[in-house]
Amino acid sequence: MMTETNPILWEPSQVQLEKANLTHFARAAIKRWKLKLNTYPDFYQWSIDAPEQYWQSVWEELGVIGQPVEVKKGSKAPTGFKAGILIEGERMPGAKWFPGMRLNFAQNILKKHDSSEAMLFWGEDKVKRKVTWAELNNQVSRCAQGLKAAGVRQGDRVAAYMPNMPETVIAMIATASIGAVWTSCSPDFGVQGVLDRFGQVEPKVLLAPDGYYMNGKAIDLLDKVSDIVSKLPSVREAVIVPYLSASPNVDGVPRALTWPEFTAPYKAGPVEYNLLPFDHPLVILYSSGTTGVPKCIVHSAGGILLKHLAEHQLHSDIRPGDRLFYYTNTGWMMWNWLVSGLASGATLILYDGSPFIRRGNILWDLAQAEKVTHFGTSAKYIEAIAKINMKPRETHELNRLRVVLSTGSPLAPESFDYVYTAIKSDLLLASISGGADICGCFVLGVPVLPVHRGEIQGNALGVNVQVFDDKGRTLAPGKKGELVCIAPFPSMPIYFWNDEEGRKYRSAYFDTYQNVWRHGDYVERTPSGGMVIYGRSDAALNPGGVRIGTAEIYRQVEKLDEVVESLVIGQTWPPGKIHGDIRIVLFVKLREGMQLDSALVEKIKNQVRVNTTPRHVPAKVLQVADIPRTMCG
Repeated sequence: MMTETNPILWEPSQVQLEKANLTHFARAAIKRWKLKLNTYPDFYQWSIDAPEQYWQSVWEELGVIGQPVEVKKGSKAPTGFKAGILIEGERMPGAKWFPGMRLNFAQNILKKHDSSEAMLFWGEDKVKRKVTWAELNNQVSRCAQGLKAAGVRQGDRVAAYMPNMPETVIAMIATASIGAVWTSCSPDFGVQGVLDRFGQVEPKVLLAPDGYYMNGKAIDLLDKVSDIVSKLPSVREAVIVPYLSASPNVDGVPRALTWPEFTAPYKAGPVEYNLLPFDHPLVILYSSGTTGVPKCIVHSAGGILLKHLAEHQLHSDIRPGDRLFYYTNTGWMMWNWLVSGLASGATLILYDGSPFIRRGNILWDLAQAEKVTHFGTSAKYIEAIAKINMKPRETHELNRLRVVLSTGSPLAPESFDYVYTAIKSDLLLASISGGADICGCFVLGVPVLPVHRGEIQGNALGVNVQVFDDKGRTLAPGKKGELVCIAPFPSMPIYFWNDEEGRKYRSAYFDTYQNVWRHGDYVERTPSGGMVIYGRSDAALNPGGVRIGTAEIYRQVEKLDEVVESLVIGQTWPPGKIHGDIRIVLFVKLREGMQLDSALVEKIKNQVRVNTTPRHVPAKVLQVADIPRTMCG
């Protein structure tokens, strides 16, 4: 529990404050709305007290391209912003955003058409390519024409079983230009995992590569693609993207043609944009599928665009010409977050493959060679390179690097120390957290505030985040509870697929507290106004009736040199007893060649006991060969 302010590891200089996008945005909003405020906490409070003003400012100041809904001649019906910014804002779900506006996501992505770099791609150390903005526009135009020729229309689905490579981004933008719906997963998914997802949404077109690289090995994918297409009768065309081979043989894949064959018949021209309502569907993301078939979460074009523009420009300080990298695959929402960086004029740095080739240096080789300004990764990656004592600041030139972003799991305080000592001392370390549920963040970086050790800096602007106890009461800083959101925001899902009455949607987020979004994170607000996440609330342990966040145990166990990784579960004990207690069971993956003995078990238990409480100490410690992971790691 946080009882005092954690030490400051970094704070922006006066020059950095003046340059920050957030500073310019705040000054414009203060002038536009005649606000009498002068601190960031007050500015955040305005963003949640006056959401219509805040989100209209995001639209106007961050450069959204759209136009008012057309009305019949002679009609006096309000349109544009006059039709309202937020309608039925007391309903959650059910609120409507910008009902008087139309837009197209792709048009907001393709704002540039010049010869500067839009994307740079590394496929491990095997493939390197670049795509200019002019080339991106041309390829989107040709791909969109190919999709239309395949019968794709507004509302149809296009699915990608693809690596994180340029053709995936091109196809996503082309799909959006039509008003069709994009969905994707990464090529390391098994056949059944793909069918569990794409089988529900029935895509007309499937994109897939001939293979991909992982740990220096070429992995052929055509047999799996053939199996998938044969079991997806909705697919009219399977488009195979050359990656391992310049001319893959696709004869064994039903209804297949290669990417060059798919795009070659069409001449590049201006991209045609289908302007649609703000809340028309853009992408389908998926829940993890740990409790059954994955839920299909449908997000709106306008909601994703506004949320990502705010997160990129205001919270991550992305500026035109910045070079944005995130280590992600296409099955994780962070891939969608990365692609949206184009709307802020950033160059995307795409990487596909293992982050640990070249003795773990590959991502820092990439950061140096491509002059990365924003380096995004997972907390587990930072922990892993700290374990092997990598020091990128000594081995790589990172003078352009301004921001390091981390998500996927809680970032331990020791990882904060590592970033500032081993990577770079003068940068914003933005630990961020949200999920596929909102395709964005609830809590994240704030470039005009200091970074406190072990803390996420603050709530997302325009998102009313609170910490509740079990009875729905707001908790003061220093008390652990549920992360909730008590008011609507634009990137809430518009619905779940095949959930016409909305029962799955409401059950996922609104069953615990009435009209309040319960996200499922076990958190604590800090005295400085930041946030600490202790793990998923449904994974919180309750030995002796005391609630414990799993991250508290992971942090201590994974400090030990012997432990590579760990997994904590709560087991009802004695087994089968309805009112039994919970005992903590800890599984550990040890360094290669090590065996768990009684001395190491006692060392692990003592590490937990001394640094937390006796309640945190695992009853059993067991060695395992590996730790299971979700597809996004």
